[in-house]
Amino acid sequence: MYKITITEREAGQRLDKYLHRLLPNAEKGFLYKMLRKKNITLNDRKADGSEKTAAGDSVKIFFAQDTLSKFMGKETDGGALSSASKTPHSVSDYGSAYRKLSKIQVIYENDHILLLDKPAGVLSQKADKSDLSLNEWLIGYLLEKGGLSAEDLTFFRPSVCNRLDRNTSGIVLCAKTLKGAQLLGELLKERTLHKYYMLYVKGTLRNERKIEGYLKKDKKTNKVVISAEADGFPVKTKYKPLREEADKTLLEVELITGKSHQIRAHLASIGHPLLGDYKYGDRSWNEIYRQKYGVRSQLLHACKVVFPALPDPFSDISGRTFLSGLPDIFERVSHSEG
Repeated sequence: MYKITITEREAGQRLDKYLHRLLPNAEKGFLYKMLRKKNITLNDRKADGSEKTAAGDSVKIFFAQDTLSKFMGKETDGGALSSASKTPHSVSDYGSAYRKLSKIQVIYENDHILLLDKPAGVLSQKADKSDLSLNEWLIGYLLEKGGLSAEDLTFFRPSVCNRLDRNTSGIVLCAKTLKGAQLLGELLKERTLHKYYMLYVKGTLRNERKIEGYLKKDKKTNKVVISAEADGFPVKTKYKPLREEADKTLLEVELITGKSHQIRAHLASIGHPLLGDYKYGDRSWNEIYRQKYGVRSQLLHACKVVFPALPDPFSDISGRTFLSGLPDIFERVSHSEG
């Protein structure tokens, strides 16, 4: 008999999904049959798989050791699961990412979520197998601090919940537990969590404004197009001018909808492209700032998130605002003459 106690990290998912992660080599039909025959029980009772797991729940599996090992995809060592086989092969990648991506900072952390401050130049998630991204750093950090074990990764992998472009800096929302992932997913879907960015655009903007349009992606060029016609995903972007500086304006932007490249393409579509944005911006203007100040990518910083009112176990972040300071490059170009 193999017994597992559900931890807070794994709580909140359906039992059948939990079992599928635990026993990836077992057919789903087989798992349901084992539940019906009480060869798998939840808190010593018969279950059908639809139950939501809770912290402290006991799952018992009455399989022979060899059968259990086969379905878990793990070798045996003297009739018991080998501890070495429980460790995912990629654990070393997480440690490498944690050591190499040393400029990432933790803004806030509780039992379920993390807010990280991502520097420009760091991927939020892997693009290629060889990449080291914020996602790997996150797991490496939790493994290093003892908040996660290699075996925990069998059931749930902490992850980034909102992605920033490689060259966009600032606050990234991450889930440590399934409950945290469910919360952040719901807040992002319902748009009750407010996200703000700071950036420079070409030209002068003096009035606060909400702009709307329709966004459509061209997969061949990996660019998006903003149109006034109802052809694509409806997008809304709100901006507030903070300071006029010679040939540019510092803006605070609230991302009301959240599509890839939305801010960059939306502001470019109204004639005010982002400073340093070579994909949607003004190349000759960008070159001036590249040569004078070393601006090599868009100056776009996720500076603030505001959480709505939340019940326990998230009362610690209920209604709170979290900030990330501007990178030094913003100060270097401030008050310049272009």
